[in-house]
Amino acid sequence: MAEAKKSASIFDAYKADFDKRKEEVLSLGDYLNLCKEDHMAYAGPAERLLKAFGEPEIIDTSKEKGRMNTIFMGKTIARYPAFDDFYGMEETIEKIVSHVRGAAEGSEYLKQILYLLGPVGGGKSSLGERVKELMEQNPIYVLRVKSGPHKGEVSPINESPLGLFNTPEIKDILASEYNVPKRYMKLPASPWALKRLEEGGGNVDEVFEVVKVYPSMDKQIGVAKVEPGDENNQDISTLVGKVDINKLGEGTAQDDVDTYLFSGGFAKGHQGVMEFVEMFKAPLKVLNPLLEAMQARKYTGTEQIGTIPLDALILAHSNESEWKSFSADQKNEAILDRVNIVNVPYSMRYTEEKQIYQKMLDESGYSNKAIAPRTLDMLAKFAVVSRILPAGEDYMGDAAPDVIADVLDGRMAEGAKRNVPSYKELKSREPLDLGMSGASTRFNFKTLTETFNARVNQGILEADPITLMEVLKDRIIRDKRVPNQDALIAYIDEKMAPEYKRFLSEEIVTAFTNADDSFLQNRFDRYISMAESWLQETEFNDKEVSGKLLGRPQLEAKLGEIERGANISNPQQFRQDVVFYVLKQRAQGQEVRWDAYEKLGSVIRQSVERRLEDILPLIIHDANRDEKQTEEFNRFIDNMKAKGYTTNMIKVACAHIQP
Repeated sequence: MAEAKKSASIFDAYKADFDKRKEEVLSLGDYLNLCKEDHMAYAGPAERLLKAFGEPEIIDTSKEKGRMNTIFMGKTIARYPAFDDFYGMEETIEKIVSHVRGAAEGSEYLKQILYLLGPVGGGKSSLGERVKELMEQNPIYVLRVKSGPHKGEVSPINESPLGLFNTPEIKDILASEYNVPKRYMKLPASPWALKRLEEGGGNVDEVFEVVKVYPSMDKQIGVAKVEPGDENNQDISTLVGKVDINKLGEGTAQDDVDTYLFSGGFAKGHQGVMEFVEMFKAPLKVLNPLLEAMQARKYTGTEQIGTIPLDALILAHSNESEWKSFSADQKNEAILDRVNIVNVPYSMRYTEEKQIYQKMLDESGYSNKAIAPRTLDMLAKFAVVSRILPAGEDYMGDAAPDVIADVLDGRMAEGAKRNVPSYKELKSREPLDLGMSGASTRFNFKTLTETFNARVNQGILEADPITLMEVLKDRIIRDKRVPNQDALIAYIDEKMAPEYKRFLSEEIVTAFTNADDSFLQNRFDRYISMAESWLQETEFNDKEVSGKLLGRPQLEAKLGEIERGANISNPQQFRQDVVFYVLKQRAQGQEVRWDAYEKLGSVIRQSVERRLEDILPLIIHDANRDEKQTEEFNRFIDNMKAKGYTTNMIKVACAHIQP
């Protein structure tokens, strides 16, 4: 019964959506009366798109603590529900919205091409697809022939009825009686509409009616996609349409509008959006009609049929190499003046980069496959490091690229006295092309796919960091497009691999001792509390361990015991540094992990590694286990599985950390 109800609800929802998008016919008079009440009845593409973006969530990051305050430096930002799964792209999306808002207000942006510029696999196409999807949300009103031999014929360019009212006197009436601002009456009627009107003797309300339709990518109603085609092909029909040879064969004159196929991107995208993919690969002759159309908001076809109106958001994109080549040629200056560039760089925050991979996984067949902890984290940080390296020392200074990645992610690099630039400093010297090169999101997801499939012939379909690093190195060597190959391989071997080995050691020890990460965190927090009491010369209440009050001599002894493991030469300075660092982090609303401060973290790691030496024989050599040890081992396996490891991952992990 429950299943039947669920099915019924699905079908009901489908029918409701179908009915909502069903064509609705209005008389011309009814349409004009609708304009009185609802400005969306005559709104242009930009206004309808702006409505589809939705009301943004406004966030004053000056009132936030932690990452958001650091990354956005206290600015007020807007997050749009229509783009909530485009992670780390707040600045790019805000620029897109700004362009659309400007066009909606009738400013110069109405005549500008929204041009997305970015590296391959950076999200340009995905943004374009989302814009086209959003254009489908709100209906448009299109002329249709009401009577005569062409009855039921819909305007081949999906034109608005407002083009019919094009004399000053009629515009005055439309503005005063139907509340339509005159800026919405600037486009002329199409040659198709004028011919139908002439055939009907000028009785506009008898010749035409209006049909309410929803833009559709599938039907190419108000949504069009144009590709550049062969660079040697000078044919402009992909934009403006062409003559219908079959109609010519029927005896219709070549300059008759009825011989014309309105099959170009301008006609299909009218009252909506036209996406021009890799626009600058097209020959200049093909781009010239685009220049005319953007300037005048109308264009001419390949035949002398008259002027055709164009009211569309022109969305174009290409990669940086195409842009540099095109923009360097002075002959293209007129077109460049009609382009509003919005950069779409790769994400430079690995927290958001990880979310991108998780989204891609969720949308793939790998969504239900096992993936070891830290796999996506390591891939995401590798991606950001690869994008930082091209900036060079002028940007990074003396800091390592992985430390810069931490800062860009809104995390304070460990060590209060380290020569690490702040987020604000990095932004002040950020190169214009930061994020425009490096390992693409597409490259990294292919790497993740190969990681899943690396041992498929052994019946294993899962991903883990050890295999990931092997696949990454292999793909870097094979793919010559990835810059800084030697530096990236060194980063994998010298940074990623050792850090992951330490992480595995911690995972194994905490799983075997039935402890979790809080076991290590408590040791860190205890040291900070004792060091703070020592600096303030106050007693420390050691209620959780000894249950005693520890004075300065006792604190000195306990702190010294911990510090000797890290070879601290100046204990007083070290205590001041680490306490200052932690208090500063906490003041910004950030929790401080036990491994955030390198030297103190190494002390805790050493205690883990000493414990690991005792554990390894018990988890590797199963033949020597007694009953108690077997019980401990089984608990260890259960704890590791609870952390997200499979049986195979546990075997690989144990083998990996052996000396």
